[in-house]
Amino acid sequence: MLSIIGSYDCSLDSKGRLPVPVALRKQLVNAIDDGFVLKRSVFQSCLEIYTREEWDKVMKNLDGLNKYVKKNEYFIRVFTAGIKLVEMDGTGRIQLSKDLLEYAKIEKSVVVTAVLNKIEIWDKQLYEKTIAIDENEFASLAEEIMGTENGANLS
Repeated sequence: MLSIIGSYDCSLDSKGRLPVPVALRKQLVNAIDDGFVLKRSVFQSCLEIYTREEWDKVMKNLDGLNKYVKKNEYFIRVFTAGIKLVEMDGTGRIQLSKDLLEYAKIEKSVVVTAVLNKIEIWDKQLYEKTIAIDENEFASLAEEIMGTENGANLS
């Protein structure tokens, strides 16, 4: 599994191009030639970027769904709505389409953050609002998710 690390503040240029931070480009060097998949997030008002290899894994999971079950077909349609194949240009920028920028409410200031096997692109203010959580509330959430017998082993 691809594991990407980092969170960066960036600014879009007037044409909607995102300069990918050098530290992220270095982590993605083996994937740059294949391009990337850009899509809407399922649960948040942000965008997601997948390497083609990671996207192929997602598609393999979706392909396992029975297409003759109406809710499966509907989910696949909505999940893949608006996806774009994007490439990094010679200066390390990715073009973000107007429809996806509108979906994520992104104007100029963005946060580019790695989340396991994908990269999220957020409007900076919306990102800050989303991650603002009381430390006690987060501690309770961490205990609920990670502190059970079935939780992830972080050691």
